[in-house]
This record gives sequence, structure tokens and C-alpha cells, in this order.
Amino acid sequence: MKQLITTFFAALLLSISSFIAIAQEEEGYKFEVIKEIKTTPVKDQQRTGTCWSFATTSFLETEIIRMGKPQIVLSPMYFVKHTYANKAKRFVRFQGANNFGQGGQAHDALTIIATHGMVPENEFSGINYDEDVHVHSELAAVLNGFLEAVVKNPNRKLSTAWEPAFNSILDAYFGDSPKEFTVEGKNYTPHTLAEGLDIDVENYIELTSYTHHPFYQQIILEIPDNWAHKAYYNIPLDELMAVMLNAINKGYSICWDGDVSEKGFVHRKGLAVLPQVKVTEMTDSEQGKWADVPMDELMSTIYSFNKIVPEIKVTQDLRQQTFDNYTTTDDHLMHLVGISKDQEGNQYYITKNSWGSSNHIYNGYLHMSEQYVRMKTTSIMVHKDALPKELAKKLGLMH
Repeated sequence: MKQLITTFFAALLLSISSFIAIAQEEEGYKFEVIKEIKTTPVKDQQRTGTCWSFATTSFLETEIIRMGKPQIVLSPMYFVKHTYANKAKRFVRFQGANNFGQGGQAHDALTIIATHGMVPENEFSGINYDEDVHVHSELAAVLNGFLEAVVKNPNRKLSTAWEPAFNSILDAYFGDSPKEFTVEGKNYTPHTLAEGLDIDVENYIELTSYTHHPFYQQIILEIPDNWAHKAYYNIPLDELMAVMLNAINKGYSICWDGDVSEKGFVHRKGLAVLPQVKVTEMTDSEQGKWADVPMDELMSTIYSFNKIVPEIKVTQDLRQQTFDNYTTTDDHLMHLVGISKDQEGNQYYITKNSWGSSNHIYNGYLHMSEQYVRMKTTSIMVHKDALPKELAKKLGLMH
């Protein structure tokens, strides 16, 4: 990355100087919506690390709308509860050598739909511990402590009691899972609700783009939250971006997994960009060129986003480099529901977050730039019909 910054620096000197001189005179980013997909209200994962379920639930609700079914708000915690049970069994099976935690992937929700169906939010809040919001710190500590004790195997033989005991903890915190309920006057079970809303888990695929695996094949993506070791289709970056654009233009939304740790990801401003200059990564000689500008002022000016900033041009190699050196990590899942452009014509993805509507400018949404998405996308989930036809043929998804 440092070499990249050095390479860009000379070319950017004039543009950044101009930016500093007029930053306060600009009005910042202005967005025009190009394409927007109808979706459900913004969710709030509150004090939990379960973004994967909130993002995937939003994605599924949007799929239900796309298919012409009545709008419904699904329970994210139903997927979380049952996924914890699956994680625990794998953790014990691997004798503690598999990831166990609050995180997960979009496919985890689909696994639960296939085995346990799905339920409405008003039938299962998942709060059974005298709180008004989701709070999972104690729950996570209890579950981790329990499983660590199990895999230490103090009896020198694993008992048959650990799994029902673990499930009783889940019931205590989340509540009992509903077996039957009514939606708009009709009786359902979790399985018949999924069937009635035409959610077929076989219709959804996950894609990624990394060169340490061959393209156009299914690969096991090496990220901690892929605790189930599921397979993703690996395709070139430009084709991954083409899938996203094609999907949204055809009315399909996207469940997005990626890195939100960059300073250019500013939820309160509803913005995610990749500025070309990262002051903290400049060499001493580079910093010397800005000797008459205090460092804190330069830093705050660049990241104030009072003006559209030049962005890094992301290549396949650069994307791979940041994945390999851990500067791109698997942080957060969100939901892409549209395309926008700024006043200079740059393209962005309208992104529905699960942090409530606290960023008052965009009411829980943000605009992720194309370059940010190129660099920081770990994987996506889409309906397989959202793929361009030629790519679907390459992947063996159509005949």
C-alpha cells in the first residue's frame, strides 16, 4: 500500500492542494438516485455482532417484495438462535479448533431456512432477558465459556448432556422458537411460511474475487466468519462488479459482505470512499512537502469530505494485496438496494445498513463508491437469475 501511495502522491499534489484551498467553500457530496429497489424499513442490530442476520433478513424481505408477495418483517434472531446451535456442534466436532462467535455469513440464514424455516419478527423478538433492545455481550460470554468447558473434556469422554444443555441456554436468552403462528389470517409453521413466500434457498449463490484461487470455480473462502466452510463462486473483479450492476438494474438487491474499517467509511455522513492520500502512510519526505500545513489540519481536511476527493483506482492485484496483508478484512454485512451518482458523475451503491437510522442525513443508508466496493467487498449473495447470462453459463448455472 505504501508503494501505491507514493506512486499516486506526485500526481495528486496539485489536486489535493486545490482541494485544501477551497474545501470549506464546497458543499460536499450530493447524490442523485439512479436506481432504487423497494425494500423494508431499516433494521437495528443494536448491541450485537449479528449484522449477518440483519442484512440477510433485509435481503430476503426485499426478495419477497420483488416476487410480488405481501411485505413482511422477518425475525433476524430466529436465524441467530438456530445458527448458534449449528456453530456449537461444529465447534465441539473440531474440538475447539473452529471459529465460534457472534459473526456469520449470509448463507447461515439460508441454512436455517432449509432446516427450520423462518418466522415473522412479531412472533419471535429473540429478547427473553428483561431488555428493550438486543444485548448479546453476556450471552456471547456464557456460550463461549460453556463450549470451552465442554471441549476441555474433563470427564475424558464427551457426555450426551452438553448439547441439550447448550440449547437450554439458547431458549433461556432467546425464548422458545414458535412452532405455529398466524400471518394475515392464515396459519403457518416456519417451514410453510418459507414455502408460501417462495423462498427457495437453492436460488441464491455467493460470489467473491481473489486470485489465490482459480476463477470460475467454487472455492472455500478463508474468512473467520465462514465458520461453516461454505463454497463461493470465484470470478474476476470486473465480472463481480458487472454482476452487482446487472442485478440492481434488473431489480435484484444484493447482500454485501466486506470491510468497513477504513477512515473513508463514515456512516454518520452516509458515505464510504477510498481517498488516494492516506496521510498516516506517507513517508517523511512526502510529509515534508506539506510542512506549511499542520498535520492535524491536513488530516481533518482530507477526511472532512467537504469536497469530492480523488479515489484510489482499484485493480485485481491491489484488491488481492489488501486481502493478503489483512488491510481488507471481513467486518460487516449490509444490503445494496440501488445505484446513485454524485455531482461529478461518479457511481455509488445505495447501501442499507443495520445500525438504525442514526445517521440523520440518510436515515440509516449510505453511498459506497464504486472504488470502495471494488476494494472492500469480501463477498456478495444474489439470486442466480441476477447474473449476466454469459457468466451464468461459465459457472454452470444455466444450460
